[in-house]
Amino acid sequence: MNVRPLHFLYGILPALLAAWAFLSFLPGPSTATEISPVTDAVVDRIVIEKSKRTMTLLKQGREVRTYKVALGRNPIGPKIQKGDQKTPEGLYYVDYRVHNSVYHRALHLNYPNQDDIERARSLGVTPGNSIMIHGMKEDKLWMGDVQYLFDWTNGCIALTNREIEEIWVLVPVWTPVEIRP
Repeated sequence: MNVRPLHFLYGILPALLAAWAFLSFLPGPSTATEISPVTDAVVDRIVIEKSKRTMTLLKQGREVRTYKVALGRNPIGPKIQKGDQKTPEGLYYVDYRVHNSVYHRALHLNYPNQDDIERARSLGVTPGNSIMIHGMKEDKLWMGDVQYLFDWTNGCIALTNREIEEIWVLVPVWTPVEIRP
């Protein structure tokens, strides 16, 4: 019996195990947290924390995934009026989906809600509309997975195209979306 190939295997095995261990601790390209197949199902709530630049998908109160997001160019404070470049704050719902958006895919939010309309009316301004959770427009793809480092939207919540594809499957219409300061 020729044992030479076995000695070769024993010689290389520690190096292969060390390489596997090293690579398993490297972060992947996605900014999303990993989930198990058990939790990979339709979510029932989204929480966006503007100060942390995060969007968390929840199912029955448990975190399913968290993503890093980009916001409006003027991210501090709630949206007051059309053109202020702010991301709104409050409770909204995904009221419809845009499959072929200029921003790849988009989940439209029912902004403005009644509170937003009343606030804008009291100030004599127009509240604006078309706030969405969306992917990246072709001219923004250069930012890649670090797009969340730039607040580049007109008031929307932005993710990578890969991330909006994941969310597209997990988020049904009428999912509540809480946007916190």
